[in-house]
Amino acid sequence: MRDRIELVEKKYPDLSVRKQCELLEVARSSVDYEPVAESAEDLRIKRLLDEIYLIDPCLGTRRLKTILSREHGLQVNRKRLQRLRREMGIEAIYCKPRTSIPDDGHRKYPYLLRNLTVERPDQVWCTDITYVPMPGGHAYLCAVMDWYSRKVLGWAVSNTMETGLCLEALDKALANTGTVPEIFNTDQGGQFTSVEWTGRLQDLGIQISMDGKGRWMDNVFIERLWRSVKYEEIYLFEHATIIDLCEGLAKWFVRYNDWRPHEALGNETPGVTYRTDTSQIVADGLVAGLPKKTA
Repeated sequence: MRDRIELVEKKYPDLSVRKQCELLEVARSSVDYEPVAESAEDLRIKRLLDEIYLIDPCLGTRRLKTILSREHGLQVNRKRLQRLRREMGIEAIYCKPRTSIPDDGHRKYPYLLRNLTVERPDQVWCTDITYVPMPGGHAYLCAVMDWYSRKVLGWAVSNTMETGLCLEALDKALANTGTVPEIFNTDQGGQFTSVEWTGRLQDLGIQISMDGKGRWMDNVFIERLWRSVKYEEIYLFEHATIIDLCEGLAKWFVRYNDWRPHEALGNETPGVTYRTDTSQIVADGLVAGLPKKTA
């Protein structure tokens, strides 16, 4: 929609603005609309909701209302909390009754990793999206990870949470590795049940796996990645722009892949375990310096 609105030329000599809007199928009022910036209080509440979600993702709005009042002195009603969490793309984890069957356009796929022994790189990849608070708004981060080695194979940042963000991260992972996984696991978010996403994986011959509804443990490794990147980079450095954020994330992901040992990997790094060079994942030609290893 926004792309079509930007095609309207107010000083075009042959067509009036109204006629251009009719041809482009956009509302005339949308041409002059100036989006209102989020209030500082909404941004603060979103930041706190994001931090609380990393600590306990099972809290509903009733408990969140109590915690925000008790620990931060904020009086926020539940409807506002529900709206802000919808905008952030997060919801409380709890068991839900299966009351409907999804239609063919949004097919849900079974979880293929239960009782599966993952014993080699590129056997299973996984991905997810997380909310990134920023001083003047927010962004979304999508990362693709190899399940066996925990290596981040590709990532992308956007100010909108759309399927294109996920496809960009996937394209980077495919370009960086030169291969495709046997299985790709995601949650049941709208981006990952879309025809664009599932069709791309099917075209590549990849088996599609999806977490159970509300089952964050089904994709636990990338959930753990979000906790690390937020507490070690995003919350420490309030990046003013998307470019600043990408520069900081590029450096952090290189350290994560190539420098920091993981106890679960026998104190090897994800890059060594995956057995490939991770320097390619640095976005837009950014070069990040790594701390030197000491004996």
